[in-house]
Amino acid sequence: MTMKGRKLLMIPGPIEFEPQVLQVLGAPTTSHTAPDFISSFGNCLRMMKQVWECPDGQAFIMAGSGTLAMDMAGANLIEPGDKALVISTGYFGERYAELLKRYGAEVTVLKSEPGETVALSAIENALNTNKFKLMTFTHVDTSTAVRVDPKPIGELGRRYGVLTVLDGVCSVAGEEMRQSEWGIDVALTASQKAIGVPPGLALLVASPRAMEAWKNRKTPVGNYYCDWTNWLTIMQAYEEGRPSYFGTPPVNLVAALEVSLKMILDEGMEARVARHKTLATEFRRKINDMGFQLLPVNENNAANTLSAIYFPEGITGSDFMASMAKSDVIIAPGLLPDLKSKYFRVGHMGSVNSSDIVSTIAAIEKAISQVRN
Repeated sequence: MTMKGRKLLMIPGPIEFEPQVLQVLGAPTTSHTAPDFISSFGNCLRMMKQVWECPDGQAFIMAGSGTLAMDMAGANLIEPGDKALVISTGYFGERYAELLKRYGAEVTVLKSEPGETVALSAIENALNTNKFKLMTFTHVDTSTAVRVDPKPIGELGRRYGVLTVLDGVCSVAGEEMRQSEWGIDVALTASQKAIGVPPGLALLVASPRAMEAWKNRKTPVGNYYCDWTNWLTIMQAYEEGRPSYFGTPPVNLVAALEVSLKMILDEGMEARVARHKTLATEFRRKINDMGFQLLPVNENNAANTLSAIYFPEGITGSDFMASMAKSDVIIAPGLLPDLKSKYFRVGHMGSVNSSDIVSTIAAIEKAISQVRN
Protein backbone atom coordinates (compact mmCIF):
# COMPACT_ATOMS: atom_id res chain seq x y z
CA MET A 1 0.00 0.00 0.00
CA THR A 2 1.09 3.59 -0.45
CA MET A 3 2.62 5.39 2.46
CA LYS A 4 0.45 8.05 4.04
CA GLY A 5 0.68 11.37 2.27
CA ARG A 6 2.69 10.20 -0.71
CA LYS A 7 2.41 8.12 -3.82
CA LEU A 8 3.90 4.74 -4.64
CA LEU A 9 6.72 5.19 -7.18
CA MET A 10 6.46 2.39 -9.76
CA ILE A 11 8.56 3.85 -12.57
CA PRO A 12 11.73 2.16 -13.91
CA GLY A 13 13.95 4.33 -11.67
CA PRO A 14 14.20 6.17 -9.40
CA ILE A 15 12.45 3.43 -7.44
CA GLU A 16 11.13 3.09 -3.90
CA PHE A 17 14.10 3.06 -1.51
CA GLU A 18 14.52 1.28 1.81
CA PRO A 19 14.15 3.58 4.86
CA GLN A 20 17.64 2.57 6.14
CA VAL A 21 19.16 3.74 2.85
CA LEU A 22 17.36 7.10 2.97
CA GLN A 23 18.29 7.58 6.61
CA VAL A 24 22.01 7.50 5.83
CA LEU A 25 21.53 10.16 3.15
CA GLY A 26 20.33 12.57 5.81
CA ALA A 27 23.30 12.00 8.13
CA PRO A 28 25.90 14.80 8.53
CA THR A 29 28.34 14.78 5.60
CA THR A 30 31.80 13.61 6.55
CA SER A 31 35.14 14.39 4.94
CA HIS A 32 35.97 12.24 1.91
CA THR A 33 39.34 11.48 3.56
CA ALA A 34 37.88 10.51 6.96
CA PRO A 35 38.83 6.95 8.03
CA ASP A 36 35.15 5.91 8.35
CA PHE A 37 34.39 7.09 4.84
CA ILE A 38 37.48 5.43 3.35
CA SER A 39 36.41 2.17 5.00
CA SER A 40 32.84 2.59 3.68
CA PHE A 41 34.05 3.31 0.12
CA GLY A 42 36.39 0.29 0.22
CA ASN A 43 33.53 -1.92 1.42
CA CYS A 44 31.36 -0.71 -1.47
CA LEU A 45 34.05 -1.59 -4.03
CA ARG A 46 34.46 -5.09 -2.54
CA MET A 47 30.70 -5.69 -2.32
CA MET A 48 30.16 -4.53 -5.91
CA LYS A 49 32.48 -7.31 -7.07
CA GLN A 50 30.29 -9.79 -5.18
CA VAL A 51 27.04 -8.40 -6.60
CA TRP A 52 28.50 -8.33 -10.12
CA GLU A 53 30.04 -11.77 -9.51
CA CYS A 54 33.41 -10.56 -10.77
CA PRO A 55 35.97 -11.25 -8.00
CA ASP A 56 38.99 -10.29 -10.12
CA GLY A 57 37.38 -7.17 -11.58
CA GLN A 58 38.18 -3.51 -10.95
CA ALA A 59 35.21 -1.62 -9.49
CA PHE A 60 34.63 2.10 -10.06
CA ILE A 61 32.22 4.39 -8.20
CA MET A 62 31.66 7.82 -9.75
CA ALA A 63 29.40 10.79 -9.17
CA GLY A 64 27.06 10.69 -12.17
CA SER A 65 24.20 8.86 -13.86
CA GLY A 66 24.13 5.59 -15.78
CA THR A 67 25.03 7.50 -18.93
CA LEU A 68 28.32 8.51 -17.29
CA ALA A 69 29.10 4.83 -16.67
CA MET A 70 28.39 4.17 -20.37
CA ASP A 71 30.65 7.11 -21.22
CA MET A 72 33.44 5.80 -19.01
CA ALA A 73 33.45 2.41 -20.77
CA GLY A 74 33.42 4.06 -24.21
CA ALA A 75 36.03 6.71 -23.42
CA ASN A 76 38.56 4.28 -21.96
CA LEU A 77 38.20 1.43 -24.43
CA ILE A 78 37.76 3.23 -27.76
CA GLU A 79 40.47 4.95 -29.77
CA PRO A 80 39.88 6.80 -33.06
CA GLY A 81 39.35 4.30 -35.87
CA ASP A 82 38.40 1.37 -33.62
CA LYS A 83 35.47 -0.66 -34.85
CA ALA A 84 32.54 -1.13 -32.48
CA LEU A 85 29.45 -3.32 -32.76
CA VAL A 86 26.31 -2.10 -30.99
CA ILE A 87 23.49 -4.56 -30.39
CA SER A 88 20.40 -2.40 -30.00
CA THR A 89 17.07 -3.46 -28.51
CA GLY A 90 15.79 0.08 -28.01
CA TYR A 91 16.55 3.69 -27.15
CA PHE A 92 19.67 3.00 -25.08
CA GLY A 93 21.36 0.92 -27.76
CA GLU A 94 20.98 3.88 -30.12
CA ARG A 95 22.44 6.10 -27.40
CA TYR A 96 25.51 3.85 -27.10
CA ALA A 97 26.12 4.04 -30.83
CA GLU A 98 26.10 7.87 -30.70
CA LEU A 99 28.36 7.90 -27.65
CA LEU A 100 31.00 5.64 -29.21
CA LYS A 101 31.10 7.79 -32.37
CA ARG A 102 32.19 10.74 -30.20
CA TYR A 103 35.41 8.89 -29.40
CA GLY A 104 36.11 8.16 -33.07
CA ALA A 105 34.68 4.66 -33.29
CA GLU A 106 33.45 3.23 -36.58
CA VAL A 107 30.11 1.90 -35.35
CA THR A 108 27.99 -0.90 -36.79
CA VAL A 109 24.50 -1.17 -35.27
CA LEU A 110 22.50 -4.41 -35.25
CA LYS A 111 18.98 -3.27 -34.47
CA SER A 112 16.03 -5.43 -33.47
CA GLU A 113 12.38 -4.73 -34.22
CA PRO A 114 10.60 -3.15 -31.21
CA GLY A 115 9.97 -5.86 -28.61
CA GLU A 116 12.38 -8.34 -30.16
CA THR A 117 16.05 -9.26 -29.69
CA VAL A 118 18.86 -9.48 -32.23
CA ALA A 119 19.48 -13.08 -33.34
CA LEU A 120 22.74 -14.60 -32.15
CA SER A 121 23.41 -15.77 -35.71
CA ALA A 122 23.29 -12.11 -36.87
CA ILE A 123 25.77 -11.13 -34.13
CA GLU A 124 28.12 -13.96 -35.03
CA ASN A 125 27.84 -13.12 -38.72
CA ALA A 126 28.86 -9.50 -38.00
CA LEU A 127 31.80 -10.64 -35.87
CA ASN A 128 32.87 -12.98 -38.67
CA THR A 129 32.70 -10.24 -41.28
CA ASN A 130 34.55 -7.48 -39.44
CA LYS A 131 37.34 -7.13 -36.88
CA PHE A 132 35.67 -5.34 -33.97
CA LYS A 133 37.44 -4.15 -30.85
CA LEU A 134 34.29 -3.60 -28.77
CA MET A 135 30.74 -4.94 -28.66
CA THR A 136 28.04 -3.34 -26.51
CA PHE A 137 24.58 -4.61 -25.64
CA THR A 138 21.79 -3.54 -23.31
CA HIS A 139 20.95 -6.28 -20.82
CA VAL A 140 17.52 -4.76 -20.20
CA ASP A 141 16.54 -1.81 -22.37
CA THR A 142 14.45 0.51 -20.19
CA SER A 143 12.62 1.80 -23.25
CA THR A 144 11.24 -1.59 -24.36
CA ALA A 145 11.54 -3.85 -21.26
CA VAL A 146 13.31 -6.35 -23.52
CA ARG A 147 15.92 -8.51 -21.80
CA VAL A 148 18.71 -10.19 -23.73
CA ASP A 149 20.69 -13.21 -22.55
CA PRO A 150 24.26 -12.00 -21.86
CA LYS A 151 25.82 -15.46 -21.60
CA PRO A 152 26.02 -16.39 -25.31
CA ILE A 153 27.05 -12.81 -26.20
CA GLY A 154 29.90 -13.03 -23.68
CA GLU A 155 30.93 -16.34 -25.25
CA LEU A 156 30.95 -14.80 -28.75
CA GLY A 157 33.06 -11.90 -27.46
CA ARG A 158 35.60 -14.35 -26.08
CA ARG A 159 35.63 -16.49 -29.23
CA TYR A 160 36.21 -13.52 -31.53
CA GLY A 161 38.55 -11.59 -29.20
CA VAL A 162 36.13 -8.68 -28.84
CA LEU A 163 35.66 -6.70 -25.61
CA THR A 164 32.05 -6.94 -24.39
CA VAL A 165 30.26 -4.12 -22.59
CA LEU A 166 27.02 -4.93 -20.79
CA ASP A 167 24.78 -1.91 -20.17
CA GLY A 168 23.14 -3.16 -16.98
CA VAL A 169 21.55 0.13 -15.90
CA CYS A 170 18.16 -1.56 -15.60
CA SER A 171 19.38 -5.06 -14.74
CA VAL A 172 22.26 -5.27 -12.23
CA ALA A 173 20.98 -6.58 -8.85
CA GLY A 174 17.61 -7.47 -10.41
CA GLU A 175 18.46 -9.89 -13.22
CA GLU A 176 20.96 -12.75 -13.23
CA MET A 177 24.40 -11.42 -14.17
CA ARG A 178 27.59 -13.44 -13.67
CA GLN A 179 30.22 -11.16 -15.11
CA SER A 180 33.34 -13.33 -14.72
CA GLU A 181 31.71 -16.64 -15.59
CA TRP A 182 30.05 -15.20 -18.69
CA GLY A 183 33.19 -13.42 -19.92
CA ILE A 184 31.73 -9.89 -19.81
CA ASP A 185 34.48 -7.25 -19.85
CA VAL A 186 32.58 -4.25 -18.53
CA ALA A 187 29.26 -4.34 -16.67
CA LEU A 188 27.84 -0.98 -15.67
CA THR A 189 24.80 0.40 -13.88
CA ALA A 190 23.39 3.40 -12.03
CA SER A 191 22.37 3.66 -8.38
CA GLN A 192 18.68 4.51 -8.78
CA LYS A 193 17.42 1.22 -10.16
CA ALA A 194 17.78 -2.30 -8.72
CA ILE A 195 20.86 -1.24 -6.71
CA GLY A 196 18.39 0.71 -4.56
CA VAL A 197 20.09 4.08 -3.94
CA PRO A 198 18.80 7.53 -5.02
CA PRO A 199 20.17 8.88 -8.33
CA GLY A 200 23.74 10.14 -8.52
CA LEU A 201 26.12 7.18 -8.71
CA ALA A 202 27.60 5.65 -11.87
CA LEU A 203 28.84 2.13 -11.06
CA LEU A 204 31.08 -0.05 -13.18
CA VAL A 205 33.19 -3.21 -12.91
CA ALA A 206 35.90 -3.84 -15.51
CA SER A 207 37.52 -7.23 -16.15
CA PRO A 208 41.32 -7.69 -16.16
CA ARG A 209 41.04 -7.97 -19.98
CA ALA A 210 39.33 -4.57 -20.21
CA MET A 211 41.96 -2.98 -17.94
CA GLU A 212 44.69 -4.52 -20.08
CA ALA A 213 43.13 -3.12 -23.28
CA TRP A 214 42.99 0.33 -21.65
CA LYS A 215 46.65 0.11 -20.52
CA ASN A 216 47.67 -0.73 -24.09
CA ARG A 217 46.05 2.37 -25.62
CA LYS A 218 48.23 4.39 -27.97
CA THR A 219 46.33 7.65 -27.53
CA PRO A 220 45.16 9.52 -24.40
CA VAL A 221 41.57 8.98 -23.24
CA GLY A 222 39.40 11.65 -24.89
CA ASN A 223 37.49 12.51 -21.71
CA TYR A 224 39.33 13.96 -18.72
CA TYR A 225 36.68 13.21 -16.07
CA CYS A 226 36.17 9.59 -17.21
CA ASP A 227 39.83 8.69 -17.66
CA TRP A 228 40.80 5.60 -15.66
CA THR A 229 44.29 7.14 -15.41
CA ASN A 230 42.75 9.59 -12.93
CA TRP A 231 40.42 7.18 -11.13
CA LEU A 232 42.21 3.84 -10.86
CA THR A 233 44.68 5.01 -8.19
CA ILE A 234 41.76 6.49 -6.20
CA MET A 235 39.80 3.21 -6.25
CA GLN A 236 42.89 1.21 -5.33
CA ALA A 237 43.70 3.58 -2.45
CA TYR A 238 40.17 3.41 -1.02
CA GLU A 239 40.15 -0.37 -1.27
CA GLU A 240 43.49 -0.48 0.57
CA GLY A 241 42.18 1.92 3.24
CA ARG A 242 44.20 5.01 2.23
CA PRO A 243 42.93 8.54 1.54
CA SER A 244 43.21 9.80 -2.03
CA TYR A 245 41.76 12.56 -4.19
CA PHE A 246 40.92 13.33 -7.79
CA GLY A 247 37.32 14.62 -7.67
CA THR A 248 35.16 14.84 -4.56
CA PRO A 249 33.05 11.68 -4.16
CA PRO A 250 29.33 11.99 -3.27
CA VAL A 251 29.94 11.11 0.38
CA ASN A 252 26.34 10.57 1.51
CA LEU A 253 25.41 8.54 -1.58
CA VAL A 254 28.41 6.25 -1.04
CA ALA A 255 27.31 5.72 2.59
CA ALA A 256 23.81 4.87 1.29
CA LEU A 257 25.33 2.51 -1.29
CA GLU A 258 27.14 0.62 1.46
CA VAL A 259 23.84 0.07 3.31
CA SER A 260 22.04 -1.05 0.15
CA LEU A 261 24.79 -3.40 -1.07
CA LYS A 262 24.85 -5.05 2.37
CA MET A 263 21.07 -5.60 2.15
CA ILE A 264 21.42 -7.02 -1.37
CA LEU A 265 24.13 -9.47 -0.30
CA ASP A 266 22.20 -10.40 2.86
CA GLU A 267 19.25 -11.32 0.65
CA GLY A 268 21.64 -13.30 -1.58
CA MET A 269 22.01 -12.86 -5.33
CA GLU A 270 20.10 -16.01 -6.34
CA ALA A 271 17.22 -15.26 -3.95
CA ARG A 272 17.08 -11.65 -5.12
CA VAL A 273 16.97 -12.59 -8.81
CA ALA A 274 14.31 -15.23 -8.05
CA ARG A 275 12.20 -12.66 -6.13
CA HIS A 276 12.32 -10.23 -9.05
CA LYS A 277 11.32 -13.03 -11.42
CA THR A 278 8.39 -14.13 -9.22
CA LEU A 279 7.03 -10.58 -8.84
CA ALA A 280 7.46 -9.80 -12.54
CA THR A 281 5.70 -13.03 -13.53
CA GLU A 282 2.84 -12.24 -11.15
CA PHE A 283 2.54 -8.71 -12.57
CA ARG A 284 2.64 -9.90 -16.20
CA ARG A 285 0.04 -12.58 -15.53
CA LYS A 286 -2.36 -10.04 -14.04
CA ILE A 287 -1.71 -7.60 -16.89
CA ASN A 288 -2.38 -10.36 -19.45
CA ASP A 289 -5.59 -11.37 -17.63
CA MET A 290 -6.78 -7.77 -18.00
CA GLY A 291 -6.33 -8.04 -21.76
CA PHE A 292 -3.17 -5.97 -22.07
CA GLN A 293 -0.37 -6.86 -24.47
CA LEU A 294 3.30 -6.55 -23.54
CA LEU A 295 5.78 -4.80 -25.81
CA PRO A 296 8.32 -7.68 -25.55
CA VAL A 297 7.17 -10.18 -28.18
CA ASN A 298 8.41 -13.23 -26.29
CA GLU A 299 7.76 -13.89 -22.60
CA ASN A 300 11.32 -15.28 -22.30
CA ASN A 301 12.71 -11.88 -23.30
CA ALA A 302 10.50 -9.85 -20.95
CA ALA A 303 12.55 -8.14 -18.24
CA ASN A 304 11.97 -8.86 -14.57
CA THR A 305 12.86 -5.32 -13.52
CA LEU A 306 10.19 -3.47 -15.52
CA SER A 307 7.30 -4.06 -17.92
CA ALA A 308 6.37 -2.18 -21.09
CA ILE A 309 2.65 -2.49 -21.86
CA TYR A 310 0.62 -1.43 -24.90
CA PHE A 311 -2.55 0.54 -24.23
CA PRO A 312 -5.61 -1.59 -25.03
CA GLU A 313 -7.65 -0.95 -28.20
CA GLY A 314 -9.91 2.06 -27.87
CA ILE A 315 -7.91 3.61 -25.01
CA THR A 316 -6.16 6.92 -25.63
CA GLY A 317 -2.79 6.90 -23.93
CA SER A 318 -2.96 10.51 -22.77
CA ASP A 319 -6.38 9.91 -21.14
CA PHE A 320 -5.11 6.80 -19.38
CA MET A 321 -1.94 8.54 -18.13
CA ALA A 322 -4.00 11.51 -16.91
CA SER A 323 -6.27 9.14 -14.98
CA MET A 324 -3.27 7.28 -13.53
CA ALA A 325 -1.77 10.60 -12.45
CA LYS A 326 -4.74 11.05 -10.10
CA SER A 327 -4.12 7.65 -8.47
CA ASP A 328 -1.72 6.82 -5.64
CA VAL A 329 0.65 5.05 -8.03
CA ILE A 330 3.13 6.74 -10.37
CA ILE A 331 3.97 4.92 -13.62
CA ALA A 332 6.07 5.99 -16.62
CA PRO A 333 5.01 6.84 -20.19
CA GLY A 334 6.57 5.20 -23.26
CA LEU A 335 10.10 6.17 -24.27
CA LEU A 336 10.70 4.63 -27.71
CA PRO A 337 10.21 7.61 -30.09
CA ASP A 338 8.14 5.74 -32.72
CA LEU A 339 5.79 4.11 -30.20
CA LYS A 340 5.82 6.72 -27.41
CA SER A 341 2.06 7.28 -27.36
CA LYS A 342 1.16 3.59 -27.67
CA TYR A 343 2.49 2.14 -24.42
CA PHE A 344 3.41 2.76 -20.80
CA ARG A 345 6.03 1.35 -18.42
CA VAL A 346 5.94 0.02 -14.88
CA GLY A 347 9.08 -0.58 -12.81
CA HIS A 348 9.12 -3.48 -10.36
CA MET A 349 12.61 -3.76 -8.94
CA GLY A 350 14.62 -3.24 -5.76
CA SER A 351 12.55 -3.25 -2.58
CA VAL A 352 9.27 -3.86 -4.46
CA ASN A 353 6.92 -6.45 -2.92
CA SER A 354 3.64 -8.24 -3.65
CA SER A 355 1.47 -5.55 -2.10
CA ASP A 356 3.10 -2.93 -4.37
CA ILE A 357 2.16 -5.12 -7.36
CA VAL A 358 -1.44 -5.45 -6.08
CA SER A 359 -1.71 -1.67 -5.54
CA THR A 360 -0.37 -0.99 -9.04
CA ILE A 361 -2.74 -3.45 -10.72
CA ALA A 362 -5.70 -1.96 -8.79
CA ALA A 363 -4.72 1.58 -9.91
CA ILE A 364 -4.39 0.46 -13.55
CA GLU A 365 -7.80 -1.28 -13.42
CA LYS A 366 -9.41 1.82 -11.96
CA ALA A 367 -7.82 4.12 -14.55
CA ILE A 368 -8.95 1.87 -17.41
CA SER A 369 -12.54 1.79 -16.16
CA GLN A 370 -12.56 5.59 -15.73
CA VAL A 371 -11.26 6.13 -19.25
CA ARG A 372 -13.74 3.64 -20.71
CA ASN A 373 -16.78 5.24 -19.04
